[in-house]
Amino acid sequence: MGVGPSTKETTLHHYHDPLVKVFGDDPDIDFQGVVIVGTPQDNKLKEEVGYRVAKFLKAMRTNGAVISADGWGNSDVDFMNTIESIGDEGISIIGLKFIGTQATFVVSNEYTPYVLDINKSEKGIETTVVGENNLDERDAHKALGYLKLKMRSDGNS
Repeated sequence: MGVGPSTKETTLHHYHDPLVKVFGDDPDIDFQGVVIVGTPQDNKLKEEVGYRVAKFLKAMRTNGAVISADGWGNSDVDFMNTIESIGDEGISIIGLKFIGTQATFVVSNEYTPYVLDINKSEKGIETTVVGENNLDERDAHKALGYLKLKMRSDGNS
């Protein structure tokens, strides 16, 4: 399994990314930017991606981060590894991902409870409607609120 039509983020979505808008507009957040990371096939490279992102954020003195993904299945390995690498650096982390009725990840870790579901379909499934289960502004506001709470509880505010 991987990216389907309803979880596919279109070019228009990237030009008007709700996370950038919501986090960039919030006066309490020092919005540093966006890191785009691919999903390699090789498991050793999957680990390397998470490690490098975490070290990059640590070097930028980042206190909190949101990670999102538009796929599932094998990409869970990269997603969860990256969340764990970031969290292990002492950076507060929240995840956003389509979960729906599958309700489980291929892999999980101590940061799994901090992944929010962006499912929008009533049945909780991937549908044939392009972008139906995309991350939207409501998800971005929810992530911002959770991240602020997580940063406060982690002592990173």
